[in-house]
Amino acid sequence: MTLAYIPSPSTGVIHLGPIPLRGYAFCIIIGVFVAVWLGNKRWIARGGKPGTVADIAVWAVPFGLVGGRLYHVITDYQLYFGEGRDWVDAFKIWEGGLGIWGAIALGAVGAWIGCRLRGIPLPAWADALAPGIAIAQAFGRWGNWFNQELYGRATDLPWALKISDGPNRVAGTYHPTFLYESLWCLGVAVLVIWADRRFRLGHGRAFALYVAAYCLGRGWIEYMRVDEAHHIFGVRLNVWTAIVVFILAVVYFVLSAKLRPGREEVVEPETGAGASGGPGEAAAGDAEAGDAKTGDAKAGDAKTGGDADAKAVPADAVPAGRAKEPEGAVKADLRKPGTGTGTGAKAEAEADKS
Repeated sequence: MTLAYIPSPSTGVIHLGPIPLRGYAFCIIIGVFVAVWLGNKRWIARGGKPGTVADIAVWAVPFGLVGGRLYHVITDYQLYFGEGRDWVDAFKIWEGGLGIWGAIALGAVGAWIGCRLRGIPLPAWADALAPGIAIAQAFGRWGNWFNQELYGRATDLPWALKISDGPNRVAGTYHPTFLYESLWCLGVAVLVIWADRRFRLGHGRAFALYVAAYCLGRGWIEYMRVDEAHHIFGVRLNVWTAIVVFILAVVYFVLSAKLRPGREEVVEPETGAGASGGPGEAAAGDAEAGDAKTGDAKAGDAKTGGDADAKAVPADAVPAGRAKEPEGAVKADLRKPGTGTGTGAKAEAEADKS
């Protein structure tokens, strides 16, 4: 008898009048908002503009949801196209069933489109968003708790998850694999943030670290699950997927570090859209500023020259290199008619007396 366990909600949906509020959907929405919020903060810290992460997420999120659902439907096609199944159920995403592998793959396509439109590198954007994606997965896994799905083997541990009897499930206590993966994802987010600060990861390496670390945890957690799945050589399909993706992420991380070490200096080049003018106008403004400075210099020269001319020169001051004129010459000048007043007239009278 299990003395302690984690209870499951009696229902995964609450009706607000005719509107159903589903716990699975809420978990995904909360995760997306947290991922965009954290990604925006990290993007700005790396030199990007506010709002860029959200603009690209408008492309990435819908692609990711479609990709996640496609992966689930393709790998578990017997749930929707087998005998006695209704293929319309493949579109009922609110009932659960999103494959993270497909969500990341097709979400990356949407993000690539958004990055191309904004003229920024996809690896840099992925690095900024990496820990946020891990946190979004941590929230999203609680949607499995609301739907009482994807639990592990039976156990009587104190943290066992109690499952009620229902379609495709048997009442009992099982390993809460949703909780294991949620905690693992939070640990991955912390790891990526720490490593990014410590080693200044760039060119997609923070994202590659997230992928590799997540695959490590997903491998052993997937191995514990008891839900129906395809097997290859006796191993669940998602375990093989985790192994392959882990190897690819590690190879990318190593090659990227050798070929493109360091971090991007510019993650979002200026396009002039947010400035008051384009590059041509800026250049013209610089030229005008230069002309103004030249004009100020000329004005300064003129002012300096005017002040110099305005200064009185002493009568006995003789410029360098110029001989002093004899006294007689000066008196001769004073005797010119019409040029003497006062002192000049007296000099003429003295000359007549002599």
